[in-house]
Amino acid sequence: MLILDTKEVIKRFGGLTAVNRVSMQVEEGEIYGLIGPNGAGKTTFLNSISGRFPPTSGKVLFRGEDTTGLPAEVMCHKGLSRTFQIPQPFPKLTVLENVMVGATFGPQSSRSGSIKDRALEAIEFVKFDLPIDTPAEQLNTVQLKRIDLARAISCEPKLLLLDELASGLTPGELDSIMDLILEIRDSGVTIIAVEHIMRVIQGICDEVMVIQYGSTIAEGNPEDVLNNPKVIEAYLGEEEVSYA
Repeated sequence: MLILDTKEVIKRFGGLTAVNRVSMQVEEGEIYGLIGPNGAGKTTFLNSISGRFPPTSGKVLFRGEDTTGLPAEVMCHKGLSRTFQIPQPFPKLTVLENVMVGATFGPQSSRSGSIKDRALEAIEFVKFDLPIDTPAEQLNTVQLKRIDLARAISCEPKLLLLDELASGLTPGELDSIMDLILEIRDSGVTIIAVEHIMRVIQGICDEVMVIQYGSTIAEGNPEDVLNNPKVIEAYLGEEEVSYA
């Protein structure tokens, strides 16, 4: 069953077309990779389906419902949450308080336990190892990514969008985050993952789409996509692409 079905989504900013007729079908229970060179439109596409910026045209169907243009807070209540390429914490709030903000949202029917309990469970799930009363402004980027992830899963989503969660991690941290993403999927959450690190894409994704200049140039299973001549050409010279 499709959990997300986008139909020719276009997003323009003035005369710039950042996303150009992107259609994506994501099945429940899979991890769907979204890759492409820097500036290809990946994050803009996530913004268009998650409610941060409405698409200029096209249609977004989430869990069979037309959710095109609905704001982010409504999408979160319907079961869609996300992380950000650059974590966006509330710097003066503690780790626990930051995650509790996320735990106040999510599908009403699926909520279990108190806001604090759900936040604590999410922090434990992402294996955050600092005191929960640590202010967010004292955390490094890797630690903030864990908190961003905890906040995203604390609202009990059905679909989770991950925007370069693995960037900046050491090889050991990559293994840990890949295991964690698989655990989230196994808990019943469908995932769309924007990534540059091919080791992650090959290691966790069931399907992959590649976009360049806002348009789809390839889609399918990771092995076929990553060996596609158009994809190889698109990534030539892209220093952030890594198979490490």
